[in-house]
Amino acid sequence: MSQYKYDLRGVSASKDEVHAAIKHLDKGLFPMAFCKILPDIAGGSDEHCNIMHADTAGTKTSLAYLYWKETGDLSVWKGIAQDALVMNLDDMACVGCTDGILVSSTIGRNKNLITGEVIATLIQSAVDFTKNMADHGIGLHLAGGETADVGDIVRTIDVGYTTFARLKRSELIVNNIQAGDVIVGLSSSGQATYESEYNGGMGSNGLTSARHDVFSKIYGEKYPDSFDSNTPEEVIYTGERKLTETIDVDGQRISIGKLVLSPTRTYLPVLKKVMEEFQGQDRKRIHGLIHCTGGGQTKVSHFIKNKRVVKNALLDVPPLFKLIQKESGTGWKEMYQVFNMGHRLEFYLNEKDASSILDIARTFNIDAQVVGYVEDADGEQVRVNSPFGSFEY
Repeated sequence: MSQYKYDLRGVSASKDEVHAAIKHLDKGLFPMAFCKILPDIAGGSDEHCNIMHADTAGTKTSLAYLYWKETGDLSVWKGIAQDALVMNLDDMACVGCTDGILVSSTIGRNKNLITGEVIATLIQSAVDFTKNMADHGIGLHLAGGETADVGDIVRTIDVGYTTFARLKRSELIVNNIQAGDVIVGLSSSGQATYESEYNGGMGSNGLTSARHDVFSKIYGEKYPDSFDSNTPEEVIYTGERKLTETIDVDGQRISIGKLVLSPTRTYLPVLKKVMEEFQGQDRKRIHGLIHCTGGGQTKVSHFIKNKRVVKNALLDVPPLFKLIQKESGTGWKEMYQVFNMGHRLEFYLNEKDASSILDIARTFNIDAQVVGYVEDADGEQVRVNSPFGSFEY
């Protein structure tokens, strides 16, 4: 896929315009932290801080809409609730926050297309997710939210959450990525102990391209509400695949629709154990935590200064991303910038501490390995050495 297609579809891997719009905003108490850290407005303590985060499931809801309309399978909406939650919660966990989190939802729907059953499934799924996380010692507290019928401005449905927590400043992880650090990457695919089925590795980024490049034009004809009518026809559903068509993955037959709809894996149970392992001053031994969402494998570039991040021993690319690349014809360099390509959480730390992270991840049946290293450089650079070529960003 060319950047031309991205522009025509109204999406961006780099979010240059967004970053330009917010570049003059206050970056909080610790500008290099993965989330904005605010003073303790809630409690007025100099020893504490506040964290508030907001995000949505993005256009993944459009694919869930297609699958639901085609099959009547409400279960795909469970994944959408998790997608929106994890895009908030795992970002917050990257600054050390894994407990005591308030959660509020904002759902906007077109009532003519989205039934009450869908809304009920989304809400119940959030409840189920909090119960699952509670089993791992993670306290999430649902504070209600807003569900609005706004068909004039929302084509199908938009699902988002806002999260808030109060944290001791001594418990924070603030990115201080250093030359000599190794990078531990945690797989985004497979089946973790706290997951009920195989996860293809998809997050909530790159779904606009994945949906249109993989799936057949018949879906554009049947469901015009699933895309922006201002988008040129030549980039609407240009693939060959059907939603219910199955492929063999990890010894199972899985529909392509559900594979792309794999819910964004949360790493909260892993990160909770890591925070228990690295307490007090030991927490500073974690020099960086990066959630590889928007920007894929280049996400870390926003959290380094005069460093080159070299990823030269990546985990194998999961079948999902090979499928997307094959169907779309997207260059591999762009694939690594748009999708996580196999790992969506990165630790930056001394090599002697890497084994602790690897051991914890594996107790949850999550593949993990040292995927690269950091060195000094002029400016901020990311190099990906992949089986498909070496790419500089």
